[in-house]
Amino acid sequence: MISRQFLRENPETVREALRSKGVDDVDLDHILEVDEEWRSLKKRGDDLRHERNETSSKIGELKAEGKDEEAQEAIERSQELKSELAEVEDRADELEAELEERLLELPQIPHDDVPVGEDESENVERRREGFDDLRELPDEVIPHYDLGEELDILDFERGAKVTGGGFYFAKGDGARLEHALIQFMMDVHREQGYVDLFPPIPVNSQSMTGTGQFPKFTEDAYRIGKANGKERDDDDLWLCPTAEVPVTNMYRDEILLDDDLPVKHQAYTPNFRREAGEHGTETRGIVRVHQFNKVEMVNFVRPENSYEQFEELLDEAEEVLRRLELPYRILEMCTGDLGFTQAKKYDIEVWAPGDDMEDGPEEGGRWLEVSSVSNFEDFQARRAGLRYRPERHESAEYLHTLNGSGLAIPRVVVAIMEYYQNDDGTVTVPEALRPYMGGTEVIEGHDPVGESAVGAGKKD
Repeated sequence: MISRQFLRENPETVREALRSKGVDDVDLDHILEVDEEWRSLKKRGDDLRHERNETSSKIGELKAEGKDEEAQEAIERSQELKSELAEVEDRADELEAELEERLLELPQIPHDDVPVGEDESENVERRREGFDDLRELPDEVIPHYDLGEELDILDFERGAKVTGGGFYFAKGDGARLEHALIQFMMDVHREQGYVDLFPPIPVNSQSMTGTGQFPKFTEDAYRIGKANGKERDDDDLWLCPTAEVPVTNMYRDEILLDDDLPVKHQAYTPNFRREAGEHGTETRGIVRVHQFNKVEMVNFVRPENSYEQFEELLDEAEEVLRRLELPYRILEMCTGDLGFTQAKKYDIEVWAPGDDMEDGPEEGGRWLEVSSVSNFEDFQARRAGLRYRPERHESAEYLHTLNGSGLAIPRVVVAIMEYYQNDDGTVTVPEALRPYMGGTEVIEGHDPVGESAVGAGKKD
């Protein structure tokens, strides 16, 4: 949330942030008018209280002096002031509530060095890693969605039957691979000083508002709250869209001490989002699904250190891909693709060679976002009341929050299945993951189950 003072002093900066982030449904002039009227009423209220106090103090003096008529006039004036003050305060409270609601619509201001651009096509590629020593790939890499069904480690049809489109079963070594990645990632980040959390999966609206999912992106969330087909008014709960929400809100409305910082937490959660994805291969397989596993890293830091730790957070997320020996690249988001809450953001995209490889590894394949590393500065802290006290005798200040996926599991699975694919259609398990899979070196697949599988690879 942008502070009121910043808005008053920098309206054109806020207006430019709206334009650069493509936010065109906010009436900034109206917000400024509401704030101006609210401030005017607050001043009027202060003046009325001052006059009422002076008038009240005179009543006793006038009575003591025997000036009953003047005392009665003062009493009547005091009643008028009380009535007018009540009206002013009621209106000021209405404006206060509207202003708080409207301020939630304003996006974060981009950091000064964020590249200016209209959309994702103008994001800046900062570097590529892991392309100097690529492993030898099959002549034709089978896309993960076909290979997963051939090996019977991914089952999309039964996932859709049980729940609906955008859900899947990971089976056998496919499920083991997801579990192995979760434990591996958490071990890596534990080495980096992260404290594990296992947070609640349902979160309330206040938590979603604190991190910036609400009110802007309510339509992407899964609501909990029906019993026997009826809405339950007492259940203000939503399925977690990312561990960022419960972990960031863990310290909501609290004051941390300077000695506490930085606080570094990591959490594994299943995550739920309604996002529909794009046409074509983006909707096939497990690249974009409605339920997915992810390890998230959240940092609570001093404002003066936030950009130094932001770069460190990027490196901590990259370490997972370095140990898995997967090729990847770093993108810096331009203003038009930055997101509502971020002041600056990097995306880590892993390379998956299962599609469009005609032009070779430098141009072919797909780039899959596996982490967004973000600095929110004090944007989330203001919404969630996250503060720290620099010194015990000093006033509390808003801290800065950072987060990054470390990493999103399904897309890493896609990259492993395609990049570590062998000529015979098996998949080599990255060396770093083998201890987490009981020493398994190669995923060879399983016989399919059921009558429909006879003649489609299952032995009679």
